[in-house]
Amino acid sequence: MSAGRLRVALAGNPNVGKTTIFNLLTGMRQKVANFPGVTVERKSGMLTGSRDVEVVDLPGSYSLHAKSLDEKIAYDVLTGRLERAPDVVVCVVDASNLERNLFMVTQIMDLQLPVIVALNMMDAAEEAGITVNAAVLADELRVPVLPMVARRKEGVEELRDAVLESSVGAPRPSWELMDAVAKKVPQLEEALGREADTVPANHRYVEVLRALTDDAALEAWRAAAPEFSADVEAVRIDLEARNVHYQHAEVMGRYQWITPLAARACERNPPELSFTDRVDAVLTHRVAGPITFGLLLGLIFQAVFAWAVPAMDAIEAVMAGLGAVATQVLPGSMVTDLLVDGVIAGIGNVAVFLPQILLLFFFLGLMEDTGYMARTAFLMDRVMKRVGLSGGSVLPLLASYACAIPGIMAARTLDSERDRIITIMVAPLMSCSARLPVYTLFIGAFIPQERLLGLFGYQGLAMFTLYLMGTAMAVVASWILKRFVFKGKASYFVMELPPYRRPQLRQILLRMLQRAKVFATRAGKIIFGLSIVLWFMATYPRVEADQEWMLERQELILQRDAARARVDEGSVEELVELIVAGDSARVYAVAQSDPERHRAAELSYAVSELDRQDHSRRIRSSLIGLMGRALEPVMQPLGFDWKMSAGIVAAFAAREVIVSTLGIIYSVGEVDERSVALREQLKADRYPDGRPVFTTLAAISLLVFFVFALQCMSTLAIAKRELNSWFWPCVMWAYMTGLAYVFSLAVYQGGLLLGFQ
Repeated sequence: MSAGRLRVALAGNPNVGKTTIFNLLTGMRQKVANFPGVTVERKSGMLTGSRDVEVVDLPGSYSLHAKSLDEKIAYDVLTGRLERAPDVVVCVVDASNLERNLFMVTQIMDLQLPVIVALNMMDAAEEAGITVNAAVLADELRVPVLPMVARRKEGVEELRDAVLESSVGAPRPSWELMDAVAKKVPQLEEALGREADTVPANHRYVEVLRALTDDAALEAWRAAAPEFSADVEAVRIDLEARNVHYQHAEVMGRYQWITPLAARACERNPPELSFTDRVDAVLTHRVAGPITFGLLLGLIFQAVFAWAVPAMDAIEAVMAGLGAVATQVLPGSMVTDLLVDGVIAGIGNVAVFLPQILLLFFFLGLMEDTGYMARTAFLMDRVMKRVGLSGGSVLPLLASYACAIPGIMAARTLDSERDRIITIMVAPLMSCSARLPVYTLFIGAFIPQERLLGLFGYQGLAMFTLYLMGTAMAVVASWILKRFVFKGKASYFVMELPPYRRPQLRQILLRMLQRAKVFATRAGKIIFGLSIVLWFMATYPRVEADQEWMLERQELILQRDAARARVDEGSVEELVELIVAGDSARVYAVAQSDPERHRAAELSYAVSELDRQDHSRRIRSSLIGLMGRALEPVMQPLGFDWKMSAGIVAAFAAREVIVSTLGIIYSVGEVDERSVALREQLKADRYPDGRPVFTTLAAISLLVFFVFALQCMSTLAIAKRELNSWFWPCVMWAYMTGLAYVFSLAVYQGGLLLGFQ
């Protein structure tokens, strides 16, 4: 980054409209990466109309005394520890909650950086009966204060102009510490300056306050500045001996100055009962609230499953068409097979999930923008405390229904390290979207379409049960981890319930596109690359075709072509489909009424069966077949043969890959979870003694296995980066794989004992 480029940081509490302002300032000229050395997302973009101003959206924080990882990142950026310090800080403030928001503003001003206060949500303040005088605030703070309504784009141009004109560091606010503590600060600043000369002089005051009042901040200095740490501990001991409450000195001092300032700047005429209060009377009610939340979740999942189907079908049709064109145009060769079964199939395997992911993030965006997402944490706090977590864990766990990776990353906002680790350890148990292809394929193939009591479809109930099993096990695992592994005091959960607001469709769509891009560039690379690797593993080592098989196939082809020449081609294909589907009654009827057509269809089916048997033989001798056969003795008690064992191995890279793996193994080309051809091949597969490989019981066993198994190396990698250790990710994989094996074994063997097949 060039030294002459102006860097602007957007800072503020959560739920103050900071991201909306960021999007308005940068438009679509944004990039999402990670801050150096950590997994926290770094959103940055160029200011519209300027090539020399970079805007960075910092994680939402309540204080510079960092308790969560997000707050630590915000502090490290502001102080230049993580990357070059910003030249200007825009403090985004919720005008309807001025007193609490000004706490962090005064902390940032203590760093003596150029500060602009963006007084956002003026409309929400007016609705709450609060009139804020920006001029009074500006006079008291001695920094620019700009009224804004970001969702209506009001005040954006004024903020942009102020950013370009700002260059003077903010004066330190005139709040005061209690005398006993204030007298100790200068000597500690000197001690810090002697031992840590890299800390700028204008930052030492803030660093001393953090070390004096916060144990974690003091601990961070022990190795880098041991003498300074010792001085701080000596001051603490002295203050404790004199009964001085130094831990609360900063909070008390700031609020003694902020509270009268907010009172002078605000005129309050609150309405008797606001719109938010009236809605919360229902949505946060002890009975109606959870019921409403449950119904809303059901609606979201149903919409995600149903509305995504047309788009997914269109994507599959396009990819199938591309594959067919490539097969017809290009000569038959290894390169063509790689292009069709590896590259095109790999792209299709990535693109087909985008509709579901986009829809899910659309609904999550609606919940977040309206303010309802915070209510879900409030509603679930009591339940979560019983299993060792707080309401703050609800949001990461909800995000894990889409994908465990963003759920694990969202856990960094938790103040308690204990809660963070437990949340990360159970997040992969929530049934993510990657499990959907597996659920859909086997439920559609082996669960009947009938309805219970004429109302509830068995397939829908099966899907709901799988989600319920994963969620219930996450609760049980949390309780066990809290009870036996992470013992300690329960954490406290404090969260602001923002007023209800009208969602901003443009901002939601922008976040959806960003999430889709992250999926395509991160998970997509894995799925695409693995599709090519799977093609190679399923193709090599090559084995020569059996001579006897070739002669039999040539004879059958001659008979088939002769028979098909005497009947309508389309009618033969229709009858072949009935044979594959096992519709013996209709096949018998055709055999009686049109024996020539029946003969042509039987010969066509016989040729395709020979081809399938040969392909299965080739797969069995390939690398993936060898791996599956090696695992078969271990997996057979669960009802899995070598093909399913090979699919489970391949699915470790990404759960949904098992569908394309089975498509390759069963030689049915490019497939998805709704592929009729793949379903029929699964049902038609037989052991050498004639027993079906896939029964309903075996399918249920496999579904249970995928509910619990951690079949996702990306999740393990993210967990390792978040926890900075391989220990807990390995424990997570081991306990989830153990759960999957034990429950699947119990289901299959128990079902056999009860006489099920």
